[in-house]
Formats: sequence, structure tokens, C-alpha cells
Amino acid sequence: MDKQKFSIEEVKNLPHSPGIYKFYDKEDTLIYIGKAKDLRKRVSSYFTKGQQSIKTLKLVSEVNALEVTIVDSEFDALLLENNLIKENQPKYNILLKDDKSFPSILITNERFPKIYATRRIDHSKGQYFGPYTSVKAMNSVLDLIRKLYKIRTCNLNLSEANVSAKKFKVCLEYHLGNCLGPCEALQSEIDYMEEVEQSIQILKSDINKVKSHFTNRMNAAASELNFEQAEVFKQKLELLEKFQAKSLIVSQKVTDIDIISLLTDDNNCIVNYMRIDHGTINVSETVEIKKKLDETDEEVLLYAIINLREKYQSTSREILTNIEIETWNDQIKIYQPKIGDKKKLVDLSKKNGLFYKKEKISNYVPRESSETRILNQLQSDLRLNDFPDHIECFDNSNIQGTNPVASMVCFKNGKPSKKDYRHFNIKTVVGPDDFGSMKEIVFRRYKRLKEEELPFPKLIVIDGGKGQLNAAIQSLIELDLYGKIPIIGIAKKLEELYFPNDPFPLHLSKKSESLKLIQYLRDEAHRFAITFHRTKRSQNYIKSELDSIKGIGEKSKIKLLTRFRTVSNIKNATVVEIAEEIGLAKAEMLKTELGKKKG
Repeated sequence: MDKQKFSIEEVKNLPHSPGIYKFYDKEDTLIYIGKAKDLRKRVSSYFTKGQQSIKTLKLVSEVNALEVTIVDSEFDALLLENNLIKENQPKYNILLKDDKSFPSILITNERFPKIYATRRIDHSKGQYFGPYTSVKAMNSVLDLIRKLYKIRTCNLNLSEANVSAKKFKVCLEYHLGNCLGPCEALQSEIDYMEEVEQSIQILKSDINKVKSHFTNRMNAAASELNFEQAEVFKQKLELLEKFQAKSLIVSQKVTDIDIISLLTDDNNCIVNYMRIDHGTINVSETVEIKKKLDETDEEVLLYAIINLREKYQSTSREILTNIEIETWNDQIKIYQPKIGDKKKLVDLSKKNGLFYKKEKISNYVPRESSETRILNQLQSDLRLNDFPDHIECFDNSNIQGTNPVASMVCFKNGKPSKKDYRHFNIKTVVGPDDFGSMKEIVFRRYKRLKEEELPFPKLIVIDGGKGQLNAAIQSLIELDLYGKIPIIGIAKKLEELYFPNDPFPLHLSKKSESLKLIQYLRDEAHRFAITFHRTKRSQNYIKSELDSIKGIGEKSKIKLLTRFRTVSNIKNATVVEIAEEIGLAKAEMLKTELGKKKG
């Protein structure tokens, strides 16, 4: 039926068929989309006298035209309604309050595919897994894959022609043992793709297949008396067992199931959705839905099921809920379990919804801050794997080779964390050796963090060019941390950024927020180092003037410097003034000794 001016008579002529209906106001704006088993009965109900809510009466008062579409089944009406609501977002329809962009894991469709996390979905690039509502859970899966397999991280075009022409050389990742060198044909495509296929099984939560593969390989190696290789496969099996133990929440017989629970009050609904596969929670998300027209719990839940299953590409044929709901599709079973493991899963889903509601009441979550935006840009510009919410920057300071010192400043979430700043007295280097000093302080800093099992930064910035950067890298290599912590150097003259083993620097725009943040780090490290250097020079001067005088101990020196501030002021003070702090005998002796030094 074409869109037309509304009249009661025309509503009475609607067919008794399933379909969707659209209401328009006087400005021809779409204000509501609904579905119906029977279009005539459902649409007529809006315009018959009876008990209707204030919200529904307001909607009806604005309706000026309607349009209907007939479909074959109620299920088709449900899907069409959902698509049209998402596309048009009418003001009287309920909507999921979900403005987050959750990350997914992408396996690229190139030769020798890469596996990495991304928030940008472009299905032409490859196969996506997710989205992941927990970044921590996603990173744990990626970390497992990187420990088990040698998946490349470079962006080289490893076509057969390029590899055959020997256009590439192996990089540091090869020498660190993180890659097997497919760029130089040191690893066959067949072997590489076998590891990719196993990674896919892990991403699908089918870990038992991967465990079976490693078990067979371990047994085969052991039967051939290749015990070193068998130990390697045993360690990989242990990694899988440990990962599975953390993820398993029910019997592995409970698989390929969606759980969705609804908590509701007068105006708002909290919906939690979980997807279970091989006894593991693959997805858990809680969303809020605001009622617009006093929708029933069943209507809200149906809307949420369609949207969330589509979002997470679920094809499961079993859905568990906490509310009885009529199944609209013969191929999908929807029911409310009363006992057993499945009942426990629904209770767990409800618990997540209650937690979300409690947190929402007690906390206000602001929009993305400017610091987060800048750090996101920095992560993109430097091609960092991890969000750089913890950055440390190093600088040396010596003037004419005297009193060499160094500093480390720490930024957390894009802001200075001054309680984490550190000063360093150079201990192993004699004279003005910037490279040696840089190597020493970087080694000392991360040796201590490693020994104390403290978190490492997500990025290290070195104030200086290639020389200082290479010196810092040497320390990371000695500590077995190279390749595990990203590190760059910033040269002062042209503000060039240097990466390890890259002869060509990166030039960011002078207006770039990323560059400004790095400059802020560098300048803060320089300021902190200079301040420490000046303090140390001053202390050394005081030592040469006061500490060499017998009878003037540490307490006397502190009293004098607290009052007179400098040695010069002490020299100009009278004996009486000095005696007020350290007594007459010491005052006369001090004046005599300082007079000799002055003479």
C-alpha cells in the first residue's frame, strides 16, 4: 500500500496479513515503525476508543499519514521492522543506547595473513571475529595466539613475485624468534596457513581441536626420541590448558547458546546478552533501552534479541531468557530454563544486568577526553599495538662535563605523573658521555621494574637521535626486553622521530597533537634533568665551602642554610647573627675559617 493521508475508513480496509506499518506526522516525518501479525487489527487498535497510555495518545495525535508493507510471516515483519528502525530511528521507537565501538580481531585475506585488533570494520580486508566487549579478554586471546604461533606483524606485500625477487630482508622480529621469515621464503605458505587455521579455531573457542593437534605432535616427536621438540608442544598444551581453565564456566556440553536477560522498570530496560560456545563466554554485553510507548517486556526483548544477535553474528538455534516469550521462528528455540546449568547461566546474565544498573546509578561516565583522543592518535601515528596510557621519557644533563645526571619523567593517561618521576646520578660513566649515560639509566630503570615485577610503560621516548636511541636499545637487549616495549628517539633540531633499525626518520606535522605530546614529554624530561643538575652543582659548592670546616656538622649546616640560604650570605653575616643559630664559639670559628678562604 502506498503512503497516503490517514483516515479511519482506510485503516478498516487494511489486510489481515503480517507486515510493518509506518506513521508520519504533518511535516511528512517518519515518527514510528511497528510490526504486526495482523495489520488491520494492530493499526486499528491505535484509533479505537479505550484505555491508552498518555504516550500512545500523543503519538496518535501526531499521525497524519501511514504506509504499510505486507510480508509473508511475522518473523519477516520482525526483521524488516528492525532494519527500518536502525535506518530511520523514528522518535517514538525504542533504541539501543550503544555508542561504543568495540574492537574486533581481523585475519587479513592477503598471502601470509596478519592477525591484529581493530575497531574499523571493512569486510573486504578479511575475516573478523568479535566484536569484543572486553578489551582485556581480546588481548588475552591475541597474546595466546602470539605465544603459540609465529604470525608476522609487518605490512610487507609478500606476493610470490616479491618474495621470489628477494625484495625483503628479515627484520628484528625474526631474530627475536617471533617470526619465521616468510619474507625470505624461510617459512612455507602451507606451514604458515596451518598456524592461521589453528588460530581461527581458538578464536571460535574450539580449543579442543587445537589441543588434539598439539597432543598428536607431541606424541609423534616423543616416539621419534625428539624430546626437545616434544617439550615445546607440551608447553603449548599447558598454555592452552591454562587459558581454557580461566575461560571455562560450565560443562563443555553447553555450547552454541545465546542468553539474554531483561531487567525493567517504568521507563527503562537493562538487557544483558551473552554468547556461549564450548563452555566459554565469547560475548557479554549489557545495553540500556528506553521505553517510548509503554512497550511490553516481550516487545523489548524481541527487539534486543534481533539487534544483538545481528551485531555479534550469532547463528545459534537456542536462546535462553528470564522471561517467557513466544518463539517466532520454527528453527530457533526460545525458552526460560527452570533448573540446571542453563538456569545458572540465565542467573549469571541477570547478575551482569544488575551490576550495570548499579554502576550506572553510582557513576557518571564522561565523553572521550582530549587526552584519550590524543593518545589514540599517537597510537595510530606510531603504529603501536597497545594504547599508550603509560609513557616514560629519558634525558641526560651535564654542563662542561661536570656533575652528569639524568632524569626520567612519566606520563599516565596523557598527563604528567610527577610521583613517578625519577632522578639518576650517573655511576658507571666518567666524563661527558651521553651515549654511555643513556645506556646506564635505561638499564637501571628497567632492571628494577623487572626485578620488582612492576608494569612496564607502553612507550619509551629517548631525548636524542640515533646514538642515544641505540644506546638505550642495547640496555633493553641485555634485559631481554627489546621488542617487548616500543621505543623511539626524538632529535631536537628537526623534531624527527627515529625507530629502531630504521634509517629514515618519521616526520609528523608540526601541528600534530601526537608530536606536541612527545615534545611536552621531552621538554619536561629536560627541565627535570636541568633542575637536578643545578641542585647538584649547588650542593657540591656548599660542600666545598662548609663541609671542609671542622666543627661544622650536618645539623649546623642545615640551620645556617635554612636561615641564610647561601654561603655568600653567611660570609656577610655578623658573628652575633651566626651565633643565634650555632652558638658563639662555633660562630667565631666559622667566621675565621671563611675569612681565610675569602682571603
